[in-house]
Amino acid sequence: MIDLLFRTELVLASRGLVEANDPVLLMVSGGSDSTAMAYLARGLRERGAIGPLAMLHVNHRLRGGAADEDAEFARQLAEVLDIPFTCATIEVGAIAEAEHGNVEAVARRERYAAAHDALADLCRREEAPVSRGRIFVAHTVDDRIENFYMRSIVGTGPGGFRSMLYRNGQVVRPVLDASREELRDYIARRAKDGFPVARDAAGALWREDATNEHTDRFRAYVRHEIIPRAEERNPKLRETLMRTMNLIADEDDMVSAMADEVAAKNVQWLGEGEGCLIAPAFAVVPVPLQRRVVSGALAQMLGADERIDTATIEAVLAGFSDGKPNGGYVVNVQGNLAVSANKQGVRIEPMAAFRTRRKRV
Repeated sequence: MIDLLFRTELVLASRGLVEANDPVLLMVSGGSDSTAMAYLARGLRERGAIGPLAMLHVNHRLRGGAADEDAEFARQLAEVLDIPFTCATIEVGAIAEAEHGNVEAVARRERYAAAHDALADLCRREEAPVSRGRIFVAHTVDDRIENFYMRSIVGTGPGGFRSMLYRNGQVVRPVLDASREELRDYIARRAKDGFPVARDAAGALWREDATNEHTDRFRAYVRHEIIPRAEERNPKLRETLMRTMNLIADEDDMVSAMADEVAAKNVQWLGEGEGCLIAPAFAVVPVPLQRRVVSGALAQMLGADERIDTATIEAVLAGFSDGKPNGGYVVNVQGNLAVSANKQGVRIEPMAAFRTRRKRV
């Protein structure tokens, strides 16, 4: 148990993921991964490795009574650990139906929106800058490998095969090097050694989501069908893929740094709500770096949690042709953004700002 706590502390320190006084919001579903993360976070707080804690559980109202039992388990866990607790109840199914959207995508969006609100509340209580706050999520090496295979099947953009960042903005993955089995063993040993633990009505040490067993969901299909078969060929698949993904991550970081330099020279941010202007010289930048820069600009406009479509990136790049801006080019892209080109460069802006600007011309 101490070993996993020490390893987690080492990951946080060596990668600069969090400072000793940074407030930390724990996103806890009640599953084994997030339950173990909560126990670890409490230990990290006691060791002075992280700052004040709060816990958030999001009830998506998708699993009936089981969802309410998940929320109750998370509340008990927070009580056991003496961590301030918030439960956000969101009718994800109704929102997805109204928007004609994908339920899982809507759930993810709403979950992170609730997390950022809860983190802001925590930082206000602790009189800390919101920028110092961190959101801990319990993704594991198993999740990372599942993402790797999912992206292998459907395709991915630049850096996609690094499969999850240890830190993405304020979101931190402290147990990304641990396996699901290790985290479950950690909880079981904690209970066996007499440390305080939460249990649900049936006495279980964590909550199981029955939908994880259904192979009609993409992630569950990869988890139960593809990975076990790959492990038949390579019993050390997890170690092999971890090394591979970390090698990809090293090169991805290098290319990202190069893209940051290109962005600093070529991307001019305009007034609030007016988007950005990409300089004509950007047209001769190598395409891989162009994609990185545009993806970063779009993420800044749409939010770090928004998944940027490849088609959107290519639509922006189409604003350049033959080594210069493609004058007269106009297109509406993801997030109701307008992309337009003239001799000054390619502009990305909210559609409302584009229309207002055109009326003034």
